[in-house]
Amino acid sequence: MIRSMTGYGRGEAISRGKKFTVELKAVNHRYNEIVLRFPRSFSPLEDQIKRLIQSRVARGRIDGFINVEENGEKNHRVNIDKALAAAYYKAMEELRDDLGIDGKIKLKSLVELPGVLLVEEPPEEVEELWPAIQEAVESALHNLVSMREVEGAQLAEDLSNRVIRVAELTRNIRDRSPIVVEEYRERLGSRMCDFIKDGGLDSERLAAEAAIFADRSNITEETVRLDSHLKQVRACLGIDGPVGRKLDFIIQEVNREINTIASKANDLKIGSWVVEVKSELEKIREQVQNIE
Repeated sequence: MIRSMTGYGRGEAISRGKKFTVELKAVNHRYNEIVLRFPRSFSPLEDQIKRLIQSRVARGRIDGFINVEENGEKNHRVNIDKALAAAYYKAMEELRDDLGIDGKIKLKSLVELPGVLLVEEPPEEVEELWPAIQEAVESALHNLVSMREVEGAQLAEDLSNRVIRVAELTRNIRDRSPIVVEEYRERLGSRMCDFIKDGGLDSERLAAEAAIFADRSNITEETVRLDSHLKQVRACLGIDGPVGRKLDFIIQEVNREINTIASKANDLKIGSWVVEVKSELEKIREQVQNIE
């Protein structure tokens, strides 16, 4: 089953009084690029998270957002800088006496001053939080991959229908090719009949001209290769894994063959079919750009 490169997944997990929320957004990209945004304290886990994502996503740009919320009581420690408080108090007393201000210096005024009270959060052992983060990332990955598979199925159906249409047009072109040579031979014979009667051109020359045209307009090899390429496209659509780059290469080859046919076939009907094939190929190419 092919997968789209676009998608979204969200996952959550709770552990040690924390709620972890992971969001993964995927868009088209030539390679596999992962960009994570999370609290700085979780930096030691970045490589583990990236490897986990890479195990399920082979291609595309993945933007990951990891949010952490406190889901319970947190043991904070409050430290008092007594020396600093004493220095503040002494300075405030001196200022009061110098300015001749009455009144007492209140405790509230002291504790509100910078640095007197210091709130410390207990250090986090991020490695101990990894199981919960892993659970949230895996849940988000599951949802992301599921969405990519749904979109991939839609892409596969559309591509399959377009490939069928290109195959039909290729058969039309192949069946028409011998008729074009015969029609050219008849036109050439009709136009040069008078020259042959007058002795200005013999029948051998007419046959030679027709043979040269037939050789120049022969598209048998191109149509055979086209059929082979289209079979490869259909085979890729049934593969369970990344096939986007391979499909992109095959479509380039298909386009090269149809361009060669266009340059060889001197016929209005074949020309119109070639234009229709190119239109389908352009739509296929656009779709392939979104396949993992």
